[in-house]
Amino acid sequence: MIKTIIFDFGNVFINLDIDEAIQRALTLFKVNSFSDETIATNNLYEQGLITTTDFIKFYKKTFPSITKSEIIETWNSIFKDFPVYRLEFLKTLSEEKKYILILLSNTNELHINWVKEHILFYNQFKNCFDAFYLSHEIQLKKPNTEVFQFVLNQNNLIAEECLFIDDTKEHIETASQLGFKTWNLKPATEDIVDLFKIKKEQF
Repeated sequence: MIKTIIFDFGNVFINLDIDEAIQRALTLFKVNSFSDETIATNNLYEQGLITTTDFIKFYKKTFPSITKSEIIETWNSIFKDFPVYRLEFLKTLSEEKKYILILLSNTNELHINWVKEHILFYNQFKNCFDAFYLSHEIQLKKPNTEVFQFVLNQNNLIAEECLFIDDTKEHIETASQLGFKTWNLKPATEDIVDLFKIKKEQF
């Protein structure tokens, strides 16, 4: 029996254009692919292991002709829109109080600052959750086992009583191995508001 629902953020509630953001960055930096050092730096930043200042310094040093504003604008170009109907779905779910609701997202400081500035109902969204975990704040990142164990321990949960929803297969695989019920949501064809229709057998 599901008692807790754990949601990802990007491509579950807020729409992302990952491919477009990657292409935009490659074009700006005039490279064909990202170096191992760049990928490692991005991961450290998302996990909160380096500051925003250090993150921007790395890019400025690696690509001296690029301005700080260009770096930030390109980094945040991943975001599209957050449909209000998804907020309404979540608010209803929260008001019913049938399930513990948790957000677990790989989100860095620049990204969440963009969300706070551009999504006017961000506080309403956040307040729907019983717990709200961003990777850069807890310094743990999906798909590492530790982040799932952290959520279980912090909230005294049993994995088999949790449904974890994420659009990234890697994250789903780790959660499944730990005993979570899962939904690998496909943003092109599925929508979080159809949760109880698509996953009705889990409830």
